Amino acid sequence: MVEGKSNTLAANVAYRAGRLHRARVDSGCRHLQSSPLVPDSAAGGGCFLHRCRRVSRRHHPEIPENHHVRIESLCRGSAHNESGNLPDLIAEIITALNGRTDYEIVIVDDCSSDATPQVLADLQTRLPQLRVLRHLKNAGQSAALLNGVRHARGARIATLDGDAQNVPADIPRLWDEMQRRGNPNLKLIQGWRTTRRDTGLKRMSSKIANGVRSRMLRDATPDSGCGIRLVERDALLNVPNFNHMHRFIPALIRQAGWDVDTLPVSHRPRGAGSSHYGLWNRLWVGIVDLFGVAWLGRRSRPTIVQEQTRP
Repeated sequence: MVEGKSNTLAANVAYRAGRLHRARVDSGCRHLQSSPLVPDSAAGGGCFLHRCRRVSRRHHPEIPENHHVRIESLCRGSAHNESGNLPDLIAEIITALNGRTDYEIVIVDDCSSDATPQVLADLQTRLPQLRVLRHLKNAGQSAALLNGVRHARGARIATLDGDAQNVPADIPRLWDEMQRRGNPNLKLIQGWRTTRRDTGLKRMSSKIANGVRSRMLRDATPDSGCGIRLVERDALLNVPNFNHMHRFIPALIRQAGWDVDTLPVSHRPRGAGSSHYGLWNRLWVGIVDLFGVAWLGRRSRPTIVQEQTRP
């Protein structure tokens, strides 16, 4: 029963996504095996971004000759029991990015107990750009996000949540904003949900948490908990790693000496399933981590290093 349903969902995704070129599905992803990074020279061309795959104009004739990579990896952090949301969400991602960029989609299944593994397995047979990692034990959102980023092949990574409340059409806007700024020290464009489509209790707890966090950390970020962002892979992997760190990514990036900016993004009601966060683990559990991040900020001494050229 589950297999037949998941096959139908996967077929619908392939239909909505348009004509996708057939390629061998990446192997060795499911059990978090290491994926070596390909050097720029192996990726071909002089583009300053690492290309995770070459775009073939034979399969994508609408892409001009001077096409450059825009976003390389899109990482969906913890996909825990999100079988009802993933097919439509992945279809939206493909619609938003196809013809614009060379990309991969990395999804981390945080040991789901529903049909998520079967749905993702079926989607992989149809979508060559989809990579799936699976936690053998539930590890939480921060661990899922970091494992996805570690295994991603791109230098810049867009992240979003799997509850379908983030809108994939905002991803190209994040890239355009980073390009427009032209700041090499800008490592993160953080989404800002200016109009929340949540319950009153959820909006209230998030507003309190964001207010307390912003005052204590002075991170100048109105919505640190927003799941959609564009971040440089190396920067995110070089900040402290701890449980619940996903709540403090803008502050941690700033403490390391890099710049952070925000961009208003869309938000919509949850599609299927239920939230894994309530008032307790959204507000009070984060307070302990908040004091720890504040301590790290006081102890941080970011420096700017410039190599002297040979005379």
